[in-house]
Amino acid sequence: MFTNVTKHASTLSIAVSLLLLGVTYSAAEARNGFDLSNAAIPVEEIHSGGPPKDGIPAIDRPRFVSADGAHFLKDKDRVIGVLRNGVVKAYPIAILNWHEIVNDRFSGESVVVSFCPLCGTGLAFSTQGREARTFGVSGLLYNSDLLLYDRETESLWSQISAHAVTGKLKGERLNVIPIAHTSWSAWRQRHPQTEVLSRQTGYSRDYDRDPYAGYETSDGIFFPVKHIDRRYHPKERVVGVEIDGHYKVYPFAELSKARGEVIDKVATKRLRIVFDADNQSATILSDQGKPFPSLTGFWFAWMAFHPESEVYIAK
Repeated sequence: MFTNVTKHASTLSIAVSLLLLGVTYSAAEARNGFDLSNAAIPVEEIHSGGPPKDGIPAIDRPRFVSADGAHFLKDKDRVIGVLRNGVVKAYPIAILNWHEIVNDRFSGESVVVSFCPLCGTGLAFSTQGREARTFGVSGLLYNSDLLLYDRETESLWSQISAHAVTGKLKGERLNVIPIAHTSWSAWRQRHPQTEVLSRQTGYSRDYDRDPYAGYETSDGIFFPVKHIDRRYHPKERVVGVEIDGHYKVYPFAELSKARGEVIDKVATKRLRIVFDADNQSATILSDQGKPFPSLTGFWFAWMAFHPESEVYIAK
């Protein structure tokens, strides 16, 4: 399936590295200075994505503009939306493509917003605990997914599994908080008071240029993954949920047949999955109608981490 895109994938991978870094890959960057001696995952499955540690710079001092001031956004542009502690913010994917991590605060609560362009996955975590943590981009990947690192202990964290996989904090879990992964027009209509991450990031990047152009529609997966399931296009967008160790995923291709809403039960929880075909987004709600933590991303990425996952099929 992937042989026809090998040349394209290789070229695009090199271009991404050059755009983000201005340097080429070398074997010396393979572990990027991180100690993997106590890794909870096979060391041979941790790959360098090209950039060195912090070669993709996280945003540590985010600036925001009002919705009316976000003239750089078009209606169909993708955003990660977060509503937390009465504060509403939108993070454009066009900016996250170049930075992957934003260390932010919501009424005093430390929150890290993350996006992996290779997996199409946006996740936000509350890092407010005994010790608030800030995160950077390691330049390493597991199952083609971003490995974050916390600056306090330099432990590596898997974005999709939300667990520390190396270092002092190995085995600890981040607190996933609900987000929306949708279009700018949909988020703004729902939250007209939203703030928007500014392009004044402190870094010189061309946010009008997509360094991953063509990737989302191609069959190619640039880096090895442990499990490949060929039932859907690798980049089919899905929303997945985990409850008490039980995983279920809802491909958008199936949700599109369900006329906007699915009532389902996963483990012990009754859920409502609301699909917005126009804005290519899905929200999972609890019995009480509150957003439930979930993951929107590519099919291949969800199945790489959760090959045992139940798959929703429209009737």
